[in-house]
Amino acid sequence: MRRSADRILTTHVGSLPRPRPLTERLLAKDRGEPYDHDAFLHAVADAVAAVVQRQAAVGIDIVDDGEMSKPGYSTYIADRLSGFAGRSQRNPPLDTRDYPDFNAAMARMTGAQPIRRAQCVGAVTMMNRAPLETDIANLRAALAGAKVEEAFMTAAAPGLVTAFQPNGFYPTHEAYVEAVGAAMQEEYEAIAAAGFVLQLDCPDLAMAHHTAFQELSEREFLKRARHHVEVLNHAVRNIPADRMRIHICWGNYEGPHDHDIALAKVLPVLLKAKPAALVVEAANPRHEHEWSLWREVKLPPDRILVPGVIDTSTNYVEHPELVAERIERFAALVGRERVIAGTDCGFGTFAGYGKLDPDISFKKLASLAEGAAIASKRLWRRKTRGASARDGSARRGTAGRRTRRAPSRRTRSGGRGPNAPRRR
Repeated sequence: MRRSADRILTTHVGSLPRPRPLTERLLAKDRGEPYDHDAFLHAVADAVAAVVQRQAAVGIDIVDDGEMSKPGYSTYIADRLSGFAGRSQRNPPLDTRDYPDFNAAMARMTGAQPIRRAQCVGAVTMMNRAPLETDIANLRAALAGAKVEEAFMTAAAPGLVTAFQPNGFYPTHEAYVEAVGAAMQEEYEAIAAAGFVLQLDCPDLAMAHHTAFQELSEREFLKRARHHVEVLNHAVRNIPADRMRIHICWGNYEGPHDHDIALAKVLPVLLKAKPAALVVEAANPRHEHEWSLWREVKLPPDRILVPGVIDTSTNYVEHPELVAERIERFAALVGRERVIAGTDCGFGTFAGYGKLDPDISFKKLASLAEGAAIASKRLWRRKTRGASARDGSARRGTAGRRTRRAPSRRTRSGGRGPNAPRRR
């Protein structure tokens, strides 16, 4: 995994706006409607090629396929794993539950979430590896000739799968998560073997506290989160830590978010996860203040921090100077080489849903790159000047010691030797 060796590198969380024709095909496929399979595959391949080039064009260093083939970052597994069928209802998040007028207004702006949320109704195993192989081939082809530093590919963590697809088969939640982890291991290892950095999406470690697992107390939720991390670590046991990153968030939607569990409470759990890079929200109004947590919590020396310095729930385009300030906060606390500038979440977590304009989304990514360039000039210039000043002081001190006349001593013959003390 690349580090910011001589400048701040840039990346994002994964999903990017899909072309409208592709979105329509994705939704038709997700609804189980007839569709042209070959046309769908060609549309996905073309979209991946275009989105990789567009990321490179706006200055993103570590790119991905934009999740072009997936209807949703957490629901795509229903086409790859056995044991899932039908549709399940989701509980409204705790923070928006009591605001019907707000929910209605947001639905008018974002559209209804049309994505299928299946239920676990049978044993979970890897059923269809073909979509994964296609994703790997598309990204590899799109990277040919692209001027980027590195590529990553996202995958749903075991706990995330269970947070979106409720259990209707296994005797316990623990057994369900462990079965999903065993089934998803093949996907994780295939992504890493292809040479891409594996990003494990784990909103189940934060967002699920006020969404899927809202019936749990805080203590019970953290216990479940710890188990999710144990299952995840077992599923990626054969992948080097420095070939993985882990993403947590509190939900990529505009809302009060006043039921979000604090980062301080989930961070000890997150730090137990094997992936070397931590991709965390740090730009939205509810969590931006948590950057100061890294004053007390020491980032382990083998870890990289990928803070979100762009908010993905608003069409505001962050000023590059603000982006640079956010980056520099983290660099001051964990070291510039261990900071990669990222986004809070994805720009297209579910196909056909969301209020962000696609072109504005890429304008925000361009601002991310510009802000990283500003921060890089400051961070690397600052250290160089400091080192020069220290070197200069050292040289002046050495010169002073070299030119200072040493006290003399008298010789046996009565003459004054080089170290002899003067007599008064």
